[in-house]
Amino acid sequence: MNVASKLESLLIEEFAPQFLTIDNESHMHSGPATESHFKVTLVSARFEGMRAVARHQAVYRSVAELMQNPIHALALHLFTEQEWQEKGQVSPASPTCRGGSKAS
Repeated sequence: MNVASKLESLLIEEFAPQFLTIDNESHMHSGPATESHFKVTLVSARFEGMRAVARHQAVYRSVAELMQNPIHALALHLFTEQEWQEKGQVSPASPTCRGGSKAS
């Protein structure tokens, strides 16, 4: 199972999302890794009443086994259904990496 599929399975199991996208953004970063940087947009009723930090902590706990290796970076966009509707069902774009060998 590839990293994105494992990440997806863990998030579905833990959060029963109404909406979930996982974008592999490894190509935007320096280095040879092909499954190391991901952007996750997750909409779940589980986030009701939770502050942003608590949401992030919950996600990191659920995917902890992947965070040691192979995942290096995980951009999280976590919403309740109402917040997702208010955002127009759009997740922010990721910035271009300026680190490592891509810095000029």
